[in-house]
Amino acid sequence: MAETTTKANIGVVGLAVMGSNLARNLASREGNTVAVFNRSYEKTETLTSEHPEAGFIPATTYAEFAESLTTPRTAIIMVQAGRGTDAVIDELTKVFEPGDIIVDGGNALFTDTIRREKAVRETGINFVGAGISGGEEGALNGPSIMPGGSAEAWETLGPILKSIAAVAEGEPCVTHVGTDGAGHFVKMIHNGIEYADMQLIAEAYDLIRRGTNKSPAEIADIFAEWNKGELESYLIEITAEVLRQVDAETGNPLVDVILDQAGAKGTGAWTVQTALDLGIPVSGIAEAVFARSLSSKPAQRAASSDLPGPSEAWTVNDPDGFVEDVRRALYASKIIAYSQGFDEIVAGAEQYGWDIKKGDIAKIWRGGCIIRAQFLNRITEAYDENPGLVALLTAPYFREALEGTQEAWRRVVIAAAQGGIPSPAFSSSLAYYDGLRADRLPAALIQGQRDFFGAHTYKRVDRDGTFHTLWSGDRSEIEAVASH
Repeated sequence: MAETTTKANIGVVGLAVMGSNLARNLASREGNTVAVFNRSYEKTETLTSEHPEAGFIPATTYAEFAESLTTPRTAIIMVQAGRGTDAVIDELTKVFEPGDIIVDGGNALFTDTIRREKAVRETGINFVGAGISGGEEGALNGPSIMPGGSAEAWETLGPILKSIAAVAEGEPCVTHVGTDGAGHFVKMIHNGIEYADMQLIAEAYDLIRRGTNKSPAEIADIFAEWNKGELESYLIEITAEVLRQVDAETGNPLVDVILDQAGAKGTGAWTVQTALDLGIPVSGIAEAVFARSLSSKPAQRAASSDLPGPSEAWTVNDPDGFVEDVRRALYASKIIAYSQGFDEIVAGAEQYGWDIKKGDIAKIWRGGCIIRAQFLNRITEAYDENPGLVALLTAPYFREALEGTQEAWRRVVIAAAQGGIPSPAFSSSLAYYDGLRADRLPAALIQGQRDFFGAHTYKRVDRDGTFHTLWSGDRSEIEAVASH
């Protein structure tokens, strides 16, 4: 590296597409000078030669990289989550000093971030786990950023991240989420909601196509129209574009040429696994994750293709009315997905001692990220009006929205069942909604069963205390006894 007196205020380690784009974004903002390092110097050379206007300061070693940064040194790691991240952290802690800041911008599991933050903190160095959403385009042009870490780290890091974040309604899409793993936790929930949103859109498309025989291009026009109203969002917008695409080789709609096996990178599964640990029902998100798993089981699907289905053909008598019902069902189910996601954020914050401001999270999701949508403003307003909201869907705006959609939602779930069309996210979301509404659930019977075979005890509706029945098989011999 040529010797220079210029130093960088921010560095990026890991120059694959996401890291390179983030480095370019940083360099394009006034006041930033960016140091770059990659284990393979070839990628560093490629980036610096292709973008001389960025004024990158390249380094060939970690020591050179550290020397090229002003203090407190700040470096963002953009490498594959797991051992690669740990290896880079180990190298940086050798050349950084107390007060410096290491930022993991990858999709790390939040419990790994908690572990890493605790270990790095012992060296006096700040460690920040930052969720970065928006993909390659967001990294280059402005992502939604969810950093955790200490208040000390945020003081230095905040202005840098605000300089590169997406802007929605004049506000940068970044906020200090909370300590240690809070940022990666919230990014995980973001991705879980994304899974549900995408599955719901896919189910809406499938139902409309099967029920009305409209072509993908015609359905694209429907989604484009939906994007002008309450469903306005990035995912609805790109769905219309995907459905319009024609395969150059076959002339067929591209959606018909793409293999129907959906991939996953783990954050959706983490969301569901963590929800189970926290005891929070996220059934819509879970069904979206499971739907991808089912799609990726071709042998089972092929072996099951001749299983009996509905005995009568399913027909839609009013195509336009059905399309409107699907739109309303999509909106209702989308509300459930966000409500379940925020339930998990609340539970996680309580479990790990984070002060997460739900309204601020909704704000930073308005731009840059994959789930950016018009109605995120309504979520912010709901939490501003009632920070202790017991469930998002009970806020007046969403209660009114559900009142106007739930009948259509029910008709769509019924039609899907009658037609033998899988709609796991629609139907599970409706079941969750009705579960919350129910004045009494069959869990009473489950508690009776648990007490019968395992003496697990139960509580009563008519008196305080915990009870166990001596199950004899003869009603006259059953008696309830207080459990000590």
